[in-house]
Amino acid sequence: MSLRINDIAPDFTAETTQGTIHFHQWIGDGWAILFSHPKDFTPVCTTELGYMAKIEPEFTRRHCKLIGLSVDPVENHRAWAKDIEETQGYMPQYPIIADRDLSISKLYNMLPAEEPGTSEGRTAAANATVRSVFVIGPDKRIKMMLTYPMSTGRNFDEILRALDSMQLTQEHKVATPANWKQGEDVIILPSVSDDDAKKLFPQGWKAEKPYLRKVKQPQPSTRS
Repeated sequence: MSLRINDIAPDFTAETTQGTIHFHQWIGDGWAILFSHPKDFTPVCTTELGYMAKIEPEFTRRHCKLIGLSVDPVENHRAWAKDIEETQGYMPQYPIIADRDLSISKLYNMLPAEEPGTSEGRTAAANATVRSVFVIGPDKRIKMMLTYPMSTGRNFDEILRALDSMQLTQEHKVATPANWKQGEDVIILPSVSDDDAKKLFPQGWKAEKPYLRKVKQPQPSTRS
């Protein structure tokens, strides 16, 4: 069965570079980002893991944990992490899941359920679809999914921007427009009547159309 936004993120137990984890328990009461890789010692993924290591404090500030996954055993991950630090300047401090039996890749629909074998002898090309990002909320539901081709490095600044939007719109009755960035105007939800909007946004708004009402970004009271 395919996964959709707002589905419960499948739970699992797995070996990682930081020991055994139970995924939902590991997430706790915050947010999490699971991002996957088709193989260790691949060039694009090396840059991605290094960049995520660099900006991890930004996610931590937003109460969001990072966890990687690659279709290889833990011992390979640890050796790869040294290469990442050497070439990218940052050592991953977040756990990296060892999906040696392909079970989590199948669980998250990144590989077909009937895919045979293990990571042994598989090439990155055979695992090309294991290039996804899952943003998971405190309720353990999938909030966003993205899948990239192997030749295109992921834009993790965009993931951070989207996380800001999701956290803001979870707390307030607003949506964010195209290319929105932290601090810019937002849109009042169409489900909010003008009467209710006056109570929620007493400073007023600009109505470009009755359904397009822009207002200054509300200040988040918490980061959850």
